[in-house]
Amino acid sequence: MGANTSEPTSSRTPRTRSTQFPRTPASHLSPSPSTSESNPTTAAYTNTSSYTKDTSWDTSLSCQSSLSSLRESLSENPHIYDITEIRTATNNFLAKRYSSTSSSAVSAAACWRCNLRGRDTVVFQRKFRRKIQTSQLKERLSIICRSNHMSIIKLLGASISGDHIYLVYEFIQGSNLVECLRNPRNPSYTVLSTWISRMQIATDLAHGLDYVHNNTGLNLSIVHNHIKSSSIIVTEPFFNAKICHFGTTQLRSETDAIETLETGSSKRETEIKESNASFRELKRYDSGDRHFEGLRDYMSPEFRSSGSVTQKSDVFAFGVVILELLSGEEPLKYRYDKETGDFLRTSVIDTATAAMAEGREGLRQWVDRRMNDSFPVEVAEKLIRLALDCVHVDPDNRPDMGRVAGKISKLYLESRIWLDNVKVPTGISVSLAPR
Repeated sequence: MGANTSEPTSSRTPRTRSTQFPRTPASHLSPSPSTSESNPTTAAYTNTSSYTKDTSWDTSLSCQSSLSSLRESLSENPHIYDITEIRTATNNFLAKRYSSTSSSAVSAAACWRCNLRGRDTVVFQRKFRRKIQTSQLKERLSIICRSNHMSIIKLLGASISGDHIYLVYEFIQGSNLVECLRNPRNPSYTVLSTWISRMQIATDLAHGLDYVHNNTGLNLSIVHNHIKSSSIIVTEPFFNAKICHFGTTQLRSETDAIETLETGSSKRETEIKESNASFRELKRYDSGDRHFEGLRDYMSPEFRSSGSVTQKSDVFAFGVVILELLSGEEPLKYRYDKETGDFLRTSVIDTATAAMAEGREGLRQWVDRRMNDSFPVEVAEKLIRLALDCVHVDPDNRPDMGRVAGKISKLYLESRIWLDNVKVPTGISVSLAPR
């Protein structure tokens, strides 16, 4: 990643810049109350309307400017990689493709694990919906790479060659959620054998997606469009979850590509305007023929009918992942019926709805039995109801991710309390000898 030339902390005395006027810093980067009270210069600046050019004023101005510049460079400058760097690192794309469980690659996307500029990375090759210029790529990267969250795998940069974009992400050691839940070599075993491990994953996912939707600070309505269990990396030792492919939708123009797909004899196009300067016009297309980046199992009903991708589509996919996480089952399965000779479709949404209708006994039968029936039933019931709300047929009835993240955080705390209560007491000696 590019070198960060801004000052690392605001505690270091900044150089005086008499010609630079302060900009209002973000609230989460503003000085703490204790700092303001202990710094009379800062307090005087915030309480005085006039401007006097002396050393104290210049110092306060530089402090404010330093905080603003720090915010802009928090994630370091995004890399525009030359395609020759990508070719060299991947042996001209002849290196063995990275197909480990930690790649979480979409089956249609080629990816390689390689070293770029001294960093362990994973490079994904994706095809553009609509090719963008290098200047546009830099502009979008500067926005997306400014985001940082512990539950999102960091985008380091990108490169363009022909009709393809090569997205460079940091490498995270771990396994994707599919392999954690359903190991083909040993179906009866899962590393997620405890309730708290699954609650940890649910909490991380909720907060990561809430950040994407509401808290990036980019003044954009961002859609992830790649939420599925194969795009979630689970790391050891605490089973934290990280979301892959953040920024892919915007950088390969999935939501603003000008397409002319026809459905029947009509062309349908909906234009969405955003106020941000870098994404002045985003277009959403209601074409039923549009290629969906996730699997059909995670597709919301409105997407299947119109091709419309919104944040509520992400919420639907998130709900499916949570139900998958709790049951351990695939989101969609087909079973052959010998009597009729047809294949019967069963979704995790249908089975969860049926289990909730049967009461707590049905719930206990539905939840993954590899947890050995050791989980707080009330918490599980609340979480399943929340997941079913997320997969509501009507997108307007689905909660936003801010509300979902808040509820799951409470359920996580309740799970922690439950775990503390069921732990075997320590410090007690047990004798098996006859009395």
